[in-house]
Amino acid sequence: MKLLASMLLVLGATVGTVTPANAVAAAPDIPVANVQAHLAELQRIATANGGNRAHGRPGYRASLDFVKSKLDAAGYQTRIHQFTASGATGYNLIAEWPYGDANNVVMAGGHLDSVSRGPGINDNGSGSAGLLETALTVSRQNLRPTNRLRFGWWGAEELGLLGSTAYVNSLTAAQRGVIKAYVNFDMIGSPNPAYFVYSASGQPSGSQAIEDLLERGFAAKGVPTELTSVGGRSDHAAFARAGIPVGGTFSGAEVRKTAAQAQKWGGTSGVAFDRCYHQACDTTSNINATSLDRHSDVIAYALWSLIGA
Repeated sequence: MKLLASMLLVLGATVGTVTPANAVAAAPDIPVANVQAHLAELQRIATANGGNRAHGRPGYRASLDFVKSKLDAAGYQTRIHQFTASGATGYNLIAEWPYGDANNVVMAGGHLDSVSRGPGINDNGSGSAGLLETALTVSRQNLRPTNRLRFGWWGAEELGLLGSTAYVNSLTAAQRGVIKAYVNFDMIGSPNPAYFVYSASGQPSGSQAIEDLLERGFAAKGVPTELTSVGGRSDHAAFARAGIPVGGTFSGAEVRKTAAQAQKWGGTSGVAFDRCYHQACDTTSNINATSLDRHSDVIAYALWSLIGA
């Protein structure tokens, strides 16, 4: 398979005048205060709409409209992709930065919906907000990357990855073929956090390069990582089934932190990474700002390298 420019960057080759070192040096620090402000708005939306942002509920569509308005103002080409699930219309938000090679697309995404029991601020307001602020940083820097950058905010993930699956299934073979990498960010602000990177084992060819890149992003911040096999639990799964290289980061959910992990990362052993996973208490008070900051910075680290910023 032809190696595209983004994969060559990851693997250490030079593309034009951009080298991996230059790409990494250009990666910005994503301001965590801005990410937290997006989370505060998602919390406000949930509170005003029955306490959740779930598929088929008004809080979800209000969340999508909030993200879309920010991206439209920043110069993104946005569209809403509709699908049907559980008798209700679902919505994905797709946003493309209109520069770079449209035949070499790097995608980043995460789900925007919550469960019906709570506002879903960590799961997955955190990944959604980190992606949004990274996208806005691309606009503020007026980037002209080598490769095209596309973001996806997925609906109905909590019902079985339905939004992302509907999107991938809607693409023609040629449209799937131009997507050269997909990176997923689902829960990045867990209150007793982990620093997990998706394992490339069993994933499509090219995924190892993404795994290595994300690990380097954390290493650059002095943060040790562990690999995690997330299998089909999040929105990368549909892309992987289509043969697209995938990766992602994760701060942990219902599993309890071990003593070794607490020694490595801090926090409390014997306690879940997120005690409020899928609960009403998954509010803005359920977010660890340090984890949110580090994972958001790694989103930028990876994307600036993959797109040849």
